[in-house]
Amino acid sequence: MKTILLGPNGQLGTDVQAANVRKGGWLSLTPVGRSSVDLCDIEAATNFLRESNFDCLINCSSYHRTDEVERNAQLAFTINAHLVQRLAQICFEKQARLVHVSTDYVFGGLLKSLPFTEADCKAPVNVYGASKAMGEDLALLTGAKVWVLRVASLFGTAGASGKGGNFVETMIRIGKEKGTLRVVADQTMSPTSTKDIAEVIIGMLQKDVAPGIWNVVNSGAASWYEFAKQIIARSNIKASVLPIDSGEFPTIARRPVYSVLDNTKLCDALGSIRAWQDALDEYLIAKGYRNG
Repeated sequence: MKTILLGPNGQLGTDVQAANVRKGGWLSLTPVGRSSVDLCDIEAATNFLRESNFDCLINCSSYHRTDEVERNAQLAFTINAHLVQRLAQICFEKQARLVHVSTDYVFGGLLKSLPFTEADCKAPVNVYGASKAMGEDLALLTGAKVWVLRVASLFGTAGASGKGGNFVETMIRIGKEKGTLRVVADQTMSPTSTKDIAEVIIGMLQKDVAPGIWNVVNSGAASWYEFAKQIIARSNIKASVLPIDSGEFPTIARRPVYSVLDNTKLCDALGSIRAWQDALDEYLIAKGYRNG
């Protein structure tokens, strides 16, 4: 399957390429990064892709620096919504598949204590979430074969592009440097390994599961405080982790209080997805923070 990968240098894009190697190169994968085409220029990106030959387009790109996005709404909707619509339109023209990566941040505005399913109404609380929510809708309305993958709270060995690492790396660094971490305890989400998402993407394409919206997260949930405690404990770092309210750590963009995703649909299609704690252990071993 001739496949173009957008966003190849981020955490998820890096792991998609690694997963494809483990699968024996099942995808004929062409990474397309910023040096090839600037996705901020919709016309240039459209022309580039129309002239390209592919059967599948995997879109791991987005404008995802949440606080920065809050002050740059126009650019966010350009990349996260209008570009995504163009990608879907091109895939429709070529009768190609589009795998588009979205986010749990399409939720957050509803008071809820049970994991969100694919059928739940969206209610974003920040510009990033709103732009990604619109991107989902615009892509699905084109009539193309679109797989929208909602992911959350990613950690991958490549680190987060533009963010200087990921939450795991940040907690380990601060724990070693300061010996004490103060972490928000009133926001709950689904910690997820990009390695597992990458495996799911290829598995979905191999099995040819139905297009539509899919929650692709590791099993289980945690607050950022609970996540941080496990990171420090499993890395054997001598540091204390203290819970704080989000009001003590103000951010430009509002964050969801609860955005846990239900992965039942995915498990029914591809088999059980491991717990985030198991994925974290593998990550820590791979990075040398924990013995195997």
